[in-house]
Amino acid sequence: MPLLLPPAIFLMGPTASGKTALAVSLVEHFPLEIISVDSALVYRGMDIGTAKPDAATLARAPHHLLDIRDPTEAYSAAVFCEDARRLMAAIVTRGRVPLLVGGTMLYFRALLQGLDDLPRADAALRQQLETEAAARGWPALHAELAQVDPATASRLAPNDSQRIGRALEIFRLTGKPMSALLDKVQSVLPYRVLQLALIPSDRAVLHQRIAARFDMMLADGLLDEVESLRRRHALTPDLPAMRAVGYRQAWACLDGEIDRQELREQGIAATRQLAKRQLTWLRSWPGAVELDCLADDLAAQAMALTQRHLKP
Repeated sequence: MPLLLPPAIFLMGPTASGKTALAVSLVEHFPLEIISVDSALVYRGMDIGTAKPDAATLARAPHHLLDIRDPTEAYSAAVFCEDARRLMAAIVTRGRVPLLVGGTMLYFRALLQGLDDLPRADAALRQQLETEAAARGWPALHAELAQVDPATASRLAPNDSQRIGRALEIFRLTGKPMSALLDKVQSVLPYRVLQLALIPSDRAVLHQRIAARFDMMLADGLLDEVESLRRRHALTPDLPAMRAVGYRQAWACLDGEIDRQELREQGIAATRQLAKRQLTWLRSWPGAVELDCLADDLAAQAMALTQRHLKP
């Protein structure tokens, strides 16, 4: 008789969908440990603009993979997978269950499906792409990507410089589209995974939450946070940490390129675009159980599913 794989839970959702609150509620009822799946929460000092859980929340439900990098350092899906697999194994050894929570869908996909053999970053080629973008604009490079890798281009915004640049870099280095390389490798994650996807029944309500949260970030001192980070670190605006939603708009405001009202408008718009991309991933996510993040009984639904999943 085959051995039953240990359970794990993925809690996925767009920004402002209530993932953290639901995760804390689950931790308080079941023997779970949270692993953050967020490419921005890994950075130290980036607390306000990432909506990082506060000290009181972390005291109730500690999170792994917070504050593990300086904003000048890189963090990738490959490194995340190494960290997450190591932590998941340690959690199971302690007799507990990994609860992976976040909205960085690429990290979830890499962990679930395995990593491809994508080439490492090429500094010279990246600089060449930056030069081309300065001359032609990122939408032109996005159009170029659509010719050689339509699958990847279709899920990227025309100004998503970081991802467009990476996809073109991969194509120019290998002659193959990134989407084909990503689909090539399937590596089984040795867990029984319950995948919960928080999807709002009313997008307008999610947009209201996004606006309210961004206003709170501004009131809590987002600009001061970014200014402090710039003083303490040798940051440049093209670093992945500073390209995070909210941070790149705050950087532009500090440089005098936009005023505070434009910061608010652009920050909210960029966050909505992020949520739209996250929902696009989730709506086609195989095996996900969709839960309405606006439902009054969301926690009860998630607890019932969790309880069934944890039964041997």
